[in-house]
Amino acid sequence: MKQARKWLLVAAVLLLVPQAALAQKKPTKPAAKPAAAAPGAPAAAVAPTGEIELDAPTPVAPGAPAVPVPGGEAAVAPTGGGICEIDPSACPKAEDVAKAAKKTVNAEIYAVQQIYALRTRRFELQPYWSISLNDQFVTHTGPGLAANYYITNVLAIGLNGTFYDGLNSESGFNFQNRRSAHIGVPLNEYFGQANVNFTYVPIYGKFAGFSNFIFHYDAYILGGLGILDTRPIPVIDPDNRNFTFKPKLDFAVGIGLRIFFNRWFAAILELRDYMYSEQVENTVVAAKATGTGGQTDPSTWFGPNEFTHDFQAQVGVAIFLPVSWEYRLPK
Repeated sequence: MKQARKWLLVAAVLLLVPQAALAQKKPTKPAAKPAAAAPGAPAAAVAPTGEIELDAPTPVAPGAPAVPVPGGEAAVAPTGGGICEIDPSACPKAEDVAKAAKKTVNAEIYAVQQIYALRTRRFELQPYWSISLNDQFVTHTGPGLAANYYITNVLAIGLNGTFYDGLNSESGFNFQNRRSAHIGVPLNEYFGQANVNFTYVPIYGKFAGFSNFIFHYDAYILGGLGILDTRPIPVIDPDNRNFTFKPKLDFAVGIGLRIFFNRWFAAILELRDYMYSEQVENTVVAAKATGTGGQTDPSTWFGPNEFTHDFQAQVGVAIFLPVSWEYRLPK
């Protein structure tokens, strides 16, 4: 019995000895010395605990040379783990920038520019061709010339004149109707007109056309007064009546569009309404042939005056003088 107790005590001691050994501290080992770095190479990053951090950015020594990359091209010096260190081909190189600077650039996007064609203190000459739009029995066409001087960039004063004599043409419908039905419509023809005009330019801009070409344009309104020289065409009694040209006072309003091809040359389109009091031929023929109040008496040739609108379309070009100018900006 005593011997059994002794063996039980030995077994308990053997079980307790390993557990006591595991609970003890490990002896501290001396830290290993880091390997010596190559001359000029950056030192590895060391954590405060004395261990080396592999993920920490590598510091660059002052004055360190650029790190060469495959291909013999000089890369940018390391700056702390950027994309240039991971993939040097993704970073711009000095020679690439030089090549890009020499490339021809076809600019398709234009920034907001200053006014393309200044008008201030410039003369404008407008040779044009005019044609009437609202008279279905006779057409008034003719060449004309306008001259404007721009007091400001949007306001001008000028003159225009149109020559019609010999270019008025009667419609074939009116001639055939008069000959077959013996019904005539009083007609008038123009010799010429001259007006003083005031022009105001409220709109200007640009639009793209023909792929890469930029057209600059402006739109303007105008008004003025002048003289229109007209006379009736003898239709009712052409055997006895003979009319002469007489000037009439006219008032004109209109709108216009200019499309610039350069800073001094443009195409123009104008629509004008010349308003005046027209004296038309009398549709009644006097009963007696001669004498006062007869068919040969000029006082019986004219009918009542009619307020007339003469709508004209004018197509031509605009030439600005001087052809060159420069901006003068305030200091």
